Amino acid sequence: MRAILIREHGIPETLKIEDVPTPAVSDDGVLIDVHAIGVNYPDLLVIAGQYQILPPRPFSPGKDAAGVVATVGRNVKSFRQGDRVVAQLESGAYAEQVAARKENCFLIPDSMPFTDAAAMGLVYQTAHFALVERGGYQAGETVLVNGAAGGVGLAAVQIAKGLGATVLAGVNNEEHAKLAQANGADHVIRFDADNLRDALRQQVYAVTNGRGVDVVLDTLGSDVFDASLRAMAWRGRMVVIGFAAGRIPEIKANYLLVKNIQVSGLQWSDYRERDPEWVRRVQDELFALYSAGKIRPNVMQTFAMEDFATALALVKAGKVQGKVVLTTRHAQD
Repeated sequence: MRAILIREHGIPETLKIEDVPTPAVSDDGVLIDVHAIGVNYPDLLVIAGQYQILPPRPFSPGKDAAGVVATVGRNVKSFRQGDRVVAQLESGAYAEQVAARKENCFLIPDSMPFTDAAAMGLVYQTAHFALVERGGYQAGETVLVNGAAGGVGLAAVQIAKGLGATVLAGVNNEEHAKLAQANGADHVIRFDADNLRDALRQQVYAVTNGRGVDVVLDTLGSDVFDASLRAMAWRGRMVVIGFAAGRIPEIKANYLLVKNIQVSGLQWSDYRERDPEWVRRVQDELFALYSAGKIRPNVMQTFAMEDFATALALVKAGKVQGKVVLTTRHAQD
């Protein structure tokens, strides 16, 4: 089988597709013929050697793979050959076959294409855990999603709306605003306004009757984070998901005290490793929301596996609205 291998960390253009042996399957594992691969921002960090978890080289990047079960380990009773599944991995998805633990594999609904399944892995799990577990969301609250046109952001807009929130989408331009509104956002907060420190709060107050937002999901950091702190309601909760805007912000602890607000962080892979049954419950809820028509990944474009560098370049440039997905030769069988 073929896989995209990292032999030396660097840029995507230096990676190559190579012929490698079929992965060995443990007694508790599953071998999957991969049809679709989710492309995520952390893949760039892995390739560059800047991610917090880096397996020994050579290895394949990639955290979401959807396809058909080819083989199951002798202790596996929950899957069988021919099942349509998605696997959520620490690495290895950029390949035509992957071996995954049974705990990290999920049967996908019959109506779900493999491309949607691959696009609904890391970003939807991250968005759900950030909103519900870390953000303590309660039905009917207001939620501000910063970076609402990106993978996690757009997933968060859909999930929050599907769970009954009033959703404010934080975006940089009109194109992203239209995308967020098409995916359920009730209001748009523009980051390209003059004097963002005051303008963000003014925009939030204008659509919340001066109250502020209950939950902020922040994928950006930098000045957007700082301004969002000032737009939170009493007992509001902010969840730090990433720093796509560059600067990692700092918080003055007295500000949390004075406003009775909370800031927490989310590292989703910890949940995958520490409590896979929790992840499975969330995945079941996500599939139920999908089947009910309340969420659906915005797959902006699919690329053949051979064009992985082009797909990653779009992610790096911030030009992806929702998700891009790679497809393998299995998708044409």
